Amino acid sequence: MKIGDKVRFLSEVGGGIVTGFQGKDIVLVEDADGFDIPMPIRECVVIETDDYNMKRKPVAPKATPEVEKAKGGTAPVITYRPAERKGGDVLNVMLAFVPQDIKAISSTAFDAYLVNDSNYTLHFSYLTAEGHNWRVRSHGTVEPNTKFYIEEFEKSSLNELEHVAVQLIAFKDNKSFLLKPAVSVELRIDTVKFYKLHTFRESVFFEEPSLIYDIVKDDAAARQTFLKADDIKEALLSKKEVDMPAPRPAAEKLRNEIVEVDLHAHELLDSTSGMAPKEILDYQLDVFRKTLEEYKNKKGQKIVFIHGKGDGVLRKSILQELKYKYKNYQSQDASFREYGFGATMVTIH
Repeated sequence: MKIGDKVRFLSEVGGGIVTGFQGKDIVLVEDADGFDIPMPIRECVVIETDDYNMKRKPVAPKATPEVEKAKGGTAPVITYRPAERKGGDVLNVMLAFVPQDIKAISSTAFDAYLVNDSNYTLHFSYLTAEGHNWRVRSHGTVEPNTKFYIEEFEKSSLNELEHVAVQLIAFKDNKSFLLKPAVSVELRIDTVKFYKLHTFRESVFFEEPSLIYDIVKDDAAARQTFLKADDIKEALLSKKEVDMPAPRPAAEKLRNEIVEVDLHAHELLDSTSGMAPKEILDYQLDVFRKTLEEYKNKKGQKIVFIHGKGDGVLRKSILQELKYKYKNYQSQDASFREYGFGATMVTIH
């Protein structure tokens, strides 16, 4: 039993939400009228658990039992510890932003959280870049399967959040566990998304729509998504060299060149972190349409769109577009020998 759980009374009618504990045997239960009712723990049964929907603001660390005794006080009592769940030994950590008023997205303030979707306890620090230096905005300890309230900020502070970093160490208290590597991830926060209602989506972690960035997903740290100007320049220069076609025999130059367009998300985007599957699909289809528009006046041009097999959603969407929007173009499966089963060739007519 822990704070946030919904409980029912055994010896009398009623129940509510657990808001706290008094000692080891008494639980405080908030009823429908908002009153805290003290009840013996043995007289309550948990009927619904909620590890996430609690706004937890950082608090000053409590003194150790030894310090308390030295002061003449009593040692603090640990009243609850979140239960471990099946599958929770795989580390999943997210940085989340939640608008305080989703109906006023253009002016609302936001809350930032660190979501710990695992059975591990986390020591973390949350930082923002100041030129080549960093400033700690929050740090603390996040219990297993909970979220940690980091801060509230206004839209006027968005520029400070464009380049952030999260560092964390995962462990378990008083039990053996598999060692997880320390994590340090830098992220580029797309501040434009804070003005768009559709970028905030439903999740199991919040009652309100939220914008979520992966820090660790299935034990793997998120790929660094903040690129400096020098990195972008170098990438563009190297891409230009790769895109330059190698010399071909004269006989081949007489034939139309086949244009290849790889529509895999990892080829088109630096990162898909924070993007919903539909947003990724829309982006891929947009590249598909722009390519056909670019070559629409080049009769006989052959274009191979590499979409992969996957679950077939992208391929099905492309065939649907060709059937209804580009029905004058000829399409077929591309060469199996060169592309396998994951490509479609379109010929411009």
